[in-house]
Amino acid sequence: MRNDTKPDDAVARALDALTFVLNDPLRAERFLGTTGLTPDNLREYLTDPSTLAATLSFLEAHEPDLIACAESTGHSPESLVAARQVLEQRA
Repeated sequence: MRNDTKPDDAVARALDALTFVLNDPLRAERFLGTTGLTPDNLREYLTDPSTLAATLSFLEAHEPDLIACAESTGHSPESLVAARQVLEQRA
């Protein structure tokens, strides 16, 4: 499968996804617990490609969250997955 997602687009999608995750307290708590991040180091690594890829991986791991994020942000689920792939290559 060909992925034409540009790195800047991938970062923007991941930041949209991170905003989606953090706007729901239960989802945010689950994200922090799953990734081992804390609010302080999340701020520190906010633009790190591996942190952004982890955000998208977190959503992919629970399809209802991925679909809800796609609907909320206006990005297709496929474009979020493609963004994760690009970010993992940059990590």
